[in-house]
Amino acid sequence: MTFYAYSMVPGGSQIRRSFLYSRQHWQLINRLEGGGEYTALVDDGRFDAFSSSYWADGIQQLSNVVQFVAYESGLLSNDDEQDDDDDEAAARRPGSSEDQSNNSLLTSIHIDHGHEKSGSIIPFDLSVNHLKLIEKAPGRPPTPPLPARSSSASVSEDFLPVVRQSDLIFRWRHHPKTASLIADATRVTAYRILVRRLNDDNYLLWDSGKVPVALKDEVLTSVRYGASSPPKVGEIVQWRVVLWDMADEPHSSSWSKFAIGPGEENDWKGKWIVHREDMRTFSADSSLNACSRWRKRRPLPLFRARLSSKTLLRITAIKDDPLVSGLLVVSGLGSFRASMDGVPLSTSGPIDPPFTDYSKRVMYRGYDVTDFLTRARDSRDDIDGEDDHSHVIGITMGSSWWDHRPILKKAIVKFDLLPRGPVTVMAQLFLSTSKGKMHVVLPTQDGEDVDDVWQVSRGHIRESDLFTGEIVDLGVMIDMDGWDTIESWTNTMDSSMPEPNRWIPPSLYETDQSFQSRWEDISIKAGAKSPKERSKKSDPKILASPIGRLVPSEIPPILPMERIPPDEVHNLGSGRWLFDFGKSFSGMLHFDEGIPRPIVPDDYPRGHGFKAASENGDSFITVIYGESLEMSTGDINRVLVAGLGLHDGGPRHISNPKGYTDDISCFPPDHDGILSQRDVFVIPKEKEQSSRSARAHFRQPHFTTHAFRFAEVCCTKDPPSGVHALLYRTAVPNWGSFSSSSVLLNGGYELVKNAMVSNMLSVQSDCPHREKLPYGGDLVANSPAALHFFDMSAFYKKTVLDWLDSQWDNGAYTETSVWQDLNDYAGIGQGAGETVWASAPPVLTVRYFQHYDDVDFLGMSAPNHIRWLDFLNHEFSSGMKKKGFAGDLKGYEGDGSGLGDWLALRDRDTWLTHTAFYMASARAVAYISNVLGDKDTQQKALAHAEVIRTRISHLYLKNGKDSFDFPEGHDFATPGPEMSLFSRIVPGEKRCTVLKNYFKRSGSKWPGDEEKLFLNELKNKTYIQEMLESGELTEEDDTYWMGWSQWQGFNEGIFGIRYSLKTLSDMGFHHIALRKASGFGFGTPEYMLRHNATSLWETWWRSEDLYSRNHPMLGALAEWMSSSVAGVALHPTTTGGRKVLLWPRFPKSAAMIQHASAIQGTQIGDFAIAWRFENLPSNRSQYKSAAVKIRIRFLIPPGGKAILRLPLPTSQRTKVWMSKSDHFPDLFHVRNDAKIKCKQRRSRRLGFPFSWEYDRKKKEWFKFISGKAIGTPCESFLFGVMPLDAQWSSHTEITKDIFEMKDKTIMTGMYEIIINNWQLEPEVEGGGRLGNIPEYFHRDFNAGPYCEDHDTFNWHINDATHII
Repeated sequence: MTFYAYSMVPGGSQIRRSFLYSRQHWQLINRLEGGGEYTALVDDGRFDAFSSSYWADGIQQLSNVVQFVAYESGLLSNDDEQDDDDDEAAARRPGSSEDQSNNSLLTSIHIDHGHEKSGSIIPFDLSVNHLKLIEKAPGRPPTPPLPARSSSASVSEDFLPVVRQSDLIFRWRHHPKTASLIADATRVTAYRILVRRLNDDNYLLWDSGKVPVALKDEVLTSVRYGASSPPKVGEIVQWRVVLWDMADEPHSSSWSKFAIGPGEENDWKGKWIVHREDMRTFSADSSLNACSRWRKRRPLPLFRARLSSKTLLRITAIKDDPLVSGLLVVSGLGSFRASMDGVPLSTSGPIDPPFTDYSKRVMYRGYDVTDFLTRARDSRDDIDGEDDHSHVIGITMGSSWWDHRPILKKAIVKFDLLPRGPVTVMAQLFLSTSKGKMHVVLPTQDGEDVDDVWQVSRGHIRESDLFTGEIVDLGVMIDMDGWDTIESWTNTMDSSMPEPNRWIPPSLYETDQSFQSRWEDISIKAGAKSPKERSKKSDPKILASPIGRLVPSEIPPILPMERIPPDEVHNLGSGRWLFDFGKSFSGMLHFDEGIPRPIVPDDYPRGHGFKAASENGDSFITVIYGESLEMSTGDINRVLVAGLGLHDGGPRHISNPKGYTDDISCFPPDHDGILSQRDVFVIPKEKEQSSRSARAHFRQPHFTTHAFRFAEVCCTKDPPSGVHALLYRTAVPNWGSFSSSSVLLNGGYELVKNAMVSNMLSVQSDCPHREKLPYGGDLVANSPAALHFFDMSAFYKKTVLDWLDSQWDNGAYTETSVWQDLNDYAGIGQGAGETVWASAPPVLTVRYFQHYDDVDFLGMSAPNHIRWLDFLNHEFSSGMKKKGFAGDLKGYEGDGSGLGDWLALRDRDTWLTHTAFYMASARAVAYISNVLGDKDTQQKALAHAEVIRTRISHLYLKNGKDSFDFPEGHDFATPGPEMSLFSRIVPGEKRCTVLKNYFKRSGSKWPGDEEKLFLNELKNKTYIQEMLESGELTEEDDTYWMGWSQWQGFNEGIFGIRYSLKTLSDMGFHHIALRKASGFGFGTPEYMLRHNATSLWETWWRSEDLYSRNHPMLGALAEWMSSSVAGVALHPTTTGGRKVLLWPRFPKSAAMIQHASAIQGTQIGDFAIAWRFENLPSNRSQYKSAAVKIRIRFLIPPGGKAILRLPLPTSQRTKVWMSKSDHFPDLFHVRNDAKIKCKQRRSRRLGFPFSWEYDRKKKEWFKFISGKAIGTPCESFLFGVMPLDAQWSSHTEITKDIFEMKDKTIMTGMYEIIINNWQLEPEVEGGGRLGNIPEYFHRDFNAGPYCEDHDTFNWHINDATHII
């Protein structure tokens, strides 16, 4: 129930605010586990009569409350808290006399506010074109001191969605109201959408009215704007949705907000502007090399503009037509941060706009600056003898992917293939008045206007680079303090600032290189076009790249999502301090109290020197970042995180020789041979006395990100205080979670998620330091995990659009979304990336549709995917022949050209992966065409797919061994049987035989260099003996070997992991899949954990100087944990996440795992499941023989549907009962209680118990026993709903259905299943850690019944899960 607190404000006006309050409880919840977000629990309960004192106490409490919204929480939302004053005021206010010719559909607002929250279905997570308003980034740091004369206006939000008029599609999710009847909350029966201008209480731009939702429509997932005239470009609007439940009771969301941005070229009056000296460096006539030109463009520019009081007065002088909104739209290449009157407008910045091919499309941001324009300053000095009510817009620039340090030699990233130009800005300000008039002011332009003008100057950032970090000049900050306020404004003609910090008029961006000529040059380099096809040889005089079309930001920005305190601080000597933040992530340090005062040591430690400053007598602070420590020195291992893969091998010089980087042009001289993640803050000697203020004001770099767990700060007398790390990533919401009783499973899940989080920096990258590039193969392998973790609706739409931009004219797709010529040798030629990597766009599009049901996007991308399939149809056979593959695979031994199951420990069958993903592309086109109703294309694509499947099956069964290997294979290569079983390639009649023969595979010893060195320096023989007894080590000729296991660990590469785990779990061998994922020793997540990993490695083997330790490529196991171990996944044939498959699988023995739980967010709401063994014997030796109870609980949101499938019991004594609750319990309360308990458990470090540490003095490894937070078991909130039995109303026995393997369709509700007398069994031993499993491949073994299931024999046209 809602009640109101009243307070009087100056002038006698009364402001009423609405708060939710519960008589039972209200809490401020601690920081959520792993997310850094905050929430407050507020119950939507009902009040009985209250005494006046109780009411007064409640108001007093409410007046002191800040309600934090759990940004990434699925079942929690701020939509229970409504501020309805605007609505009620609008309902009371008479109609306006405004001329309605501007919008013929304006209607008065009439809402029954006493009734609008009585419904049982609560809408939340409102989005427009998949974009959600972000009011405050969860990890937003404390605001630094602002300039003395900065505005007192507040920033409205960290991200304002901006969409084009054609993209007005509304979406929302929903959850049940506490204590609501499930019968009422089964589904939404009607909706109403209301759209109004910003804070305009009088009229709506659109009222859909109450629109019934037909039963056949299941769940409405999107509604397109329905008025005949859309909101105007430049308008800021608000919207809300009201949902009616089965009892015809409504519940409204709170108001959300978005803006309409420029969509067409003529919507822009601004032009791209630059610093005139920067533009000159791109002249083809210059004799300077690329590095010298780049240095002339440093320091980076600042741009600013003055909005004069004269202009504002002209706009607002009309009587009764006040200013109601101001929308600032900005884009900048490389990256930008906008401010107004000295106040930053967002905490974003590292890569803004997001990474795309900037010659194709560039994104812009929108900012609501209404409060700045309508609020007077607290105080203003007279300027030029009169009050100046002008405003200043400031734009600080970084380099990002646009004007990076030109390191071209030996670098993994090919910067010369990326578009490039001088740092440039485009912006304009839309001012809207109450009568609907729109004014465009301050468009970026050259020249100087008397009233409104843009200026540019060199700023305080000497250098910003995504790979080398940021260098900041605090002396310039002192001189330019308040540069973006009107008090510091000076005309360019009378600027007193010396060069290079003098304010001057900007110049226009120039290029005489057309997009067509650039595209032809790149296409010819890629082999996608013949030189003879060039239309005209270009000879540009200006070497800057063309800039693509401007579009609103398609994804949320990169924001600080978590603020992390250090776990430990160590003194390394010489004023150097090592901060350990406990886990790896992407971001930077934040000095809450400002940059510390530096000291000058006798000698700077390696990597911390800065010659340019030292030679000038300046002091400075350096920060070096890394994910691990160098084992021989104890310093940060800079080699493993070396940008662009450029390093000299570090202290050991194993992977690269000393001096390897000496001949690289433009290599930073102070990086000591290793391209390091490093930030530098310089205090010029002449500014040391006045530096305190600048040090206090500056807190962090802004235009770079670093991947790190450790940070070295040098050099200060005492350890810097108030140091936190900021975790930055693209701010997509968290949707999924998993936990279990198994430390190893939980630890593996956390490794994957931490790596995924680290690599979401506007693209889903491979590693967040070395390359930062989006690879198609990584997306194919990891998108199921990402779709489990996050709401990827905006992110993956942008990802596919990136690939569509990069598609060659011949139809071929590339390996990376911006072509980099990295592994094209492995493709079939003519510009195509390796077939698996290049198939990412159509495969990802299908998975996207399964989750988000965006038919418009499907239709838009379909022609591109059809062109790709046409390319394959014409070129695949000849391309494979050129690569040396014979048509009948004669002579093929699994070693053909291609990447295949990348980084597998066994041989990679590249012919199979090439061909299978050709099939997958055909299936994807068939799937898409079926949805779109294009039957002709569907039939052709399906026929192609079946021809390819038949050919694979024929070749891989022709040797008669039924092991599904190439004709001359030895049952050793990956990913033959596992991929072919999962993807429905194996013929139905052969499935059980192929499955049985799969268990013949065994492991092998591993000859890795680091593993050999480890064993040589493992001098404690007790450790050796323990590892021999466990099977982790084998001894041969007095030499110890680590080995990889087939059935107690992993040998598969990035694709085979998913196929192996899913195939085993789906076909009745889940206990074997569990044993693989929770195995120990080399080739397992446990191996990474014991070596202090907090994020997933790039390889199963350990690397100290080459392979990344923060790389989600092997991360497919995370989605398997939620879908198979816990048992919730999207149903293969669902669209828009409407239907899930609830299929929990249990181990044979409870010794392996005792409980598991997961949440899977979808577009309609959150599905959740939890199961646990109960009545376990106190003697753990009986965990493999006792009869126990299993309790399962699951939650299906309003409008949701589930297919329930339970494992086949092994005992006829087993009985199964299902119960359903009449009401939804207090899910908010119990979920937050569970989070608090889990956080407490993590603080006790109940996770992984030890680590291997290196004693540098003794040069030997030792086992350090110390508990960690990572892997800590936590139990599901679903078991916190108490009492356990009293709430269940209906009880149905379903034993017969389970034994008959019948799936059950389950609708909205809270359910419990009790399985009595579930018989535990011993695990199958097999042939040991490196052996096979003879019990499962002998002739008499029955591998059924799952491999005999006819529903799994063939791929179905609407099956998105098994497309590949």
